[in-house]
Amino acid sequence: MPNVISLSSLIPAGLTVEQFEATEGALVVTAFARGSQAACPSCSSPARRVHSRYVRRVADLPSAGRPVRLRLITRRFRCDVRTCRRKIFAERFGEAVPERARRTGRMECIVHHLGLALGGRPAASFAERLMMPVSNDTLLRVVRRRAPRRNDSLTAVGIDDFAFRRNHRYGSIICDLERRQIVKLLPDREAATVAAWLTDHREIRIVSRDRGGGYGEAAALALPEVVQVADRWHLMENASAAFLDAVRKSMKPIRAVLGATTIDPKLLTSAERIQYEGYLRREEMNGVFASLAADGLAIKEIVRRTGRSRKLVRQIVRGEYNDVFRTRQGTLDPHLPYLEAQWDAGCRNGAELWRRLRAQDFHGSLRVVGEWATRRRRAEQVSGCALRRISSASTIARLMTLKRDHLTKAETVMVAAIEAGVPALAEARALIDRFHVMIRSRSVGHLPIWICDAEASLLASFARGIRRDVSAVQGSITEPWSNGQTEGQVNKLKLVKRQMYGRAKLDLLEARLLGAA
Repeated sequence: MPNVISLSSLIPAGLTVEQFEATEGALVVTAFARGSQAACPSCSSPARRVHSRYVRRVADLPSAGRPVRLRLITRRFRCDVRTCRRKIFAERFGEAVPERARRTGRMECIVHHLGLALGGRPAASFAERLMMPVSNDTLLRVVRRRAPRRNDSLTAVGIDDFAFRRNHRYGSIICDLERRQIVKLLPDREAATVAAWLTDHREIRIVSRDRGGGYGEAAALALPEVVQVADRWHLMENASAAFLDAVRKSMKPIRAVLGATTIDPKLLTSAERIQYEGYLRREEMNGVFASLAADGLAIKEIVRRTGRSRKLVRQIVRGEYNDVFRTRQGTLDPHLPYLEAQWDAGCRNGAELWRRLRAQDFHGSLRVVGEWATRRRRAEQVSGCALRRISSASTIARLMTLKRDHLTKAETVMVAAIEAGVPALAEARALIDRFHVMIRSRSVGHLPIWICDAEASLLASFARGIRRDVSAVQGSITEPWSNGQTEGQVNKLKLVKRQMYGRAKLDLLEARLLGAA
């Protein structure tokens, strides 16, 4: 026997259908409340005497692909309690139709979730397809009005920054690491702002953060007894970056070890010759900076005389700037063995070599192959001098940190030569390996010895930073917490911000992120 569906079951609960009308644009349902009395909103006393009636027009969820309009016959009652200041009031329909609302409660819930998921304009376009037309401004107002307020007790929080506009304005995001939810968005990343928020949450015991000084200072100022935890991923990344910086500082001795200190301009292509001339000009300017610093001039005075940036002058004076010329490496490198074989076989024409390379899935231009052939021909004519190609600092750093069984024979020979000729770099590589093992194995007792050893090596700057933040680094080794999930919430925030088409103000961002959680 088929089930019978009444019209009253298709509209919000507690209402009775009086009339149903199917117009051209919508379905119009006239309904009224079933009860014979209503409670006074001021004194909560039941009232039975009806003063008058009026019609409320409310939008409801669509039916059969057509929008539904409710005509609610609303009664006005008289309150008979003499002490009550309200004499006449309109009946309420509860959560089914909120007070002064133009939509039913269930439609308001759908509109709210559309706003949380899609924002303003995309949600308005999708709502129109669902036969629930609503403007983008209304959607955003609903999201703001229904924004949740979290008052949960916090034990472990993660703090990180995010950009409203990169390099100009930043905010701070605070996450509950236990519940994996966003708690608060702050308008900036100043230490005073973060400290003020932490002061209002004295129950916090763990603060996970990156290794920037601002959040650590704020946590120490607001909650002196809190345990600070540095992010382990950032520690590993900073260690790798410190080793790469050490390789860059050692490029000149590396070139000397590999026999690439002599460059014959005759063997350079036209593009590489232009780069080499620029390298010589920079080397000359670096010598001027060094001579002025040797005469006792301050960095500020050198900047004033030369007109160069303060950062560049400071790096050169302190020996942190290493400009090394190296020949270009491009799309032709994977095909060099094939080219050498063809050259030895007697093919010396650049165009013919290029046509043969095209059959080997080479997508470069004829000019690239022609320059290689010119260089190769000149190298045979010049005796006693050859142009040695050296890898970049990032490539050398990667090869030195890989296991030996993952390297080719040529790469193994090059790494062995570097380690033998630049022992300080080999020592730095060993220190980085020790640091990574210490973080992975949670061996906090080895940290003081590692800091002392690293301060006497090429990693001195990184070691000094670890010493300044040693308590947070120890926390990252001993505590199970990490700032990884905060980084993930930042990615989610960026997605939501870009969906807002420039309207992602702080309160709206917070309402969408907290509402989605």
